Amino acid sequence: MTADHGPRWLRWPSETSRRRFAFGADYNPEQWPREVWREDVRAMRHAGVNIVSLAIFSWARLQPRADRWTFDWLDEVMDLLHAHGIAVDLATATASPPPWLTARHPEILPVDHDGRTLWPGGRQHWRPTSPIFREHALRLVRAMARRYGSHPALAAWHVSNELGCHNVYDFSEDAATAFRAWLRDRYGTVEELNQAWATAFWSQTYDDWAEILPPRLATSYANPTQQLDFKRFSSDALKDYLRAERDALAELTPEIPVTTNFMVMGETKGMDYADWACEVDFVSNDHYVTTGPQARDELSFSANLTGRLSGGEPWFLMEHSTGAVNWQPVNTPKKPGGLARDSLTHVAYGADAVCFFQWRQSAGGAEKYHSAMVPHAGTDSEVFRSVVDLGATLERLAPVAGTRRRRAPAAIVFDWDSWWASELDSHPTSRLRYRQEALDWYSAFAAAGVRVDVVTSAESFPHYDLLVAPILHVVPRGLADRLGAYAAGGGHLVTTYFSGIVDEHDHVWLGGYPGALRELLGIRIEEFGPLLDGDRVDLDLGVSGTLWSDRIDVTGPDVEVVARYTSGEHAGRPAVTTRRVGTGSASYVSTRLGPEGLGPVLSRFLATGGVRGELPEAVAGSVELAIRTGDDADYWFLINRTDESVTVGDAGEVAGEVLQAPCLASDLTLAPRQVCVLRRAHETPPVS
Repeated sequence: MTADHGPRWLRWPSETSRRRFAFGADYNPEQWPREVWREDVRAMRHAGVNIVSLAIFSWARLQPRADRWTFDWLDEVMDLLHAHGIAVDLATATASPPPWLTARHPEILPVDHDGRTLWPGGRQHWRPTSPIFREHALRLVRAMARRYGSHPALAAWHVSNELGCHNVYDFSEDAATAFRAWLRDRYGTVEELNQAWATAFWSQTYDDWAEILPPRLATSYANPTQQLDFKRFSSDALKDYLRAERDALAELTPEIPVTTNFMVMGETKGMDYADWACEVDFVSNDHYVTTGPQARDELSFSANLTGRLSGGEPWFLMEHSTGAVNWQPVNTPKKPGGLARDSLTHVAYGADAVCFFQWRQSAGGAEKYHSAMVPHAGTDSEVFRSVVDLGATLERLAPVAGTRRRRAPAAIVFDWDSWWASELDSHPTSRLRYRQEALDWYSAFAAAGVRVDVVTSAESFPHYDLLVAPILHVVPRGLADRLGAYAAGGGHLVTTYFSGIVDEHDHVWLGGYPGALRELLGIRIEEFGPLLDGDRVDLDLGVSGTLWSDRIDVTGPDVEVVARYTSGEHAGRPAVTTRRVGTGSASYVSTRLGPEGLGPVLSRFLATGGVRGELPEAVAGSVELAIRTGDDADYWFLINRTDESVTVGDAGEVAGEVLQAPCLASDLTLAPRQVCVLRRAHETPPVS
């Protein structure tokens, strides 16, 4: 998917072209004695493992001193894996520098917002902008490429690991120097920067680039555009580092695809993955299930977004868990069937690889209580038996591998700039959570039984009948024009509170809210109405809102009031509006309704857009449908979201060849947490 060529998938060691899913885990043989290695490969073969990620945190083992290399153990492991038919996604091992490097060069260590050095002892203790770190890291990368580039087990290169997980924001002098260079490229002159940053406020006008700093701890709120630009810069700095490793690998091993593992999950927001996706040959992602009532929806949302980041092409689930993790306040194991359901949900949204952290559960270290394919209990365990079953399932589903996502009739827009900017300080409320609002809409679609894509703001919208853009806070003129054209052309746009407010420089669109979208929506808001904790406002739809409540004035004669407030400061005034635009419409929701409260509102918008679910209404909210499509067939993934058995319908309602047992009954009854896959022939492949 890199700029110089199209997407590339794994280079499988064998010559066979048969379809297959990649299945495996992070493998850390350096944590175990040699006699365990042969036990590992035998168990891998039994489980159907065909790929492992290797050497991710091995720098200290590979280069124990600056002038000493020890590749012999890795040579042995690579040969052993290949002899047993197991491919290798080989990491560049640069994720965490060894002690000798930080002792010799403490200036590579990151510095936090308060000016404190972050010391070794954990992982990712390096500055993304450190020239000294990059020099040593690229030396290792080139050594790895020269030694293993032609090894028959090598299927892909794995750049670093979870870039930015712990070091995305560095406030060091290296970062300050790089930030100034980034700003110079962005603005050209200090005068342009002063205009963009509104530095006339609080006497912040700069006369020279050297005066500019990262937004370190200050006496009060730092300049908001400075903060937003620093977030953009920090993502770009890591992207630039990714490119440096990728280019070194491409120079020495041009035939080997390169990837790195994103972290599209939860509140991990420092990296603009929509901007990163074109820098790798195929998209990879790490995802871990969080707790809470929307845990199922969050997994699906993240897999859905990852599939869109990959442009509909197959992507690699690099890490998820067989059971409990170790970093949540309470780490509970998965229920029976949960391991398979989580895995196959990712597959449903385009993953052609299902891998875990990690193969064998560690006996020591910070992640020794994190689950693995082989737990502390060993292979004679329910976890490992579930792993073996999953391997067999993926083998049965081999015809699905290589197919693409089938486009949904509706979409939710996800925008990193709006995520970053809407949650800055000195705003109407500090309680706003951008991703939560997007997830609430996703949950409402799931409850309605309607498929929906999660798309980025850079994508084309006209393919969708209904487009929801929650808290689309940053709206440059070009995006506003595209949204207007979408609605005028027959699309149905829905946006929410705190949308359309600022341009790309975080400057308010003047004239009243919602700013850049005010004319399109046919409404005007003079003041924001954030709500205090515990406050609620009622709507005449029988639902209540929290967090926010706008005082809406209708300015367009063609605006229809869909719902009104019945309590609070704005009782009797519009709460939800819609305006006919060309052959489409543009609608506004002025409060946070939550996933349940959005139900009646979404129902209205679905009807307006002519959008319906494809499964029987009786299973809406209980069974999730995702569709992949190939040259001659669609593959329907029916995912039981519940802990109870659910009957989907008879063969006349949901017809297709069952690929995934045991949902063999004519009425397609799904056991708790079960996934059933149906093959349904089609005459022509739909566009994905």
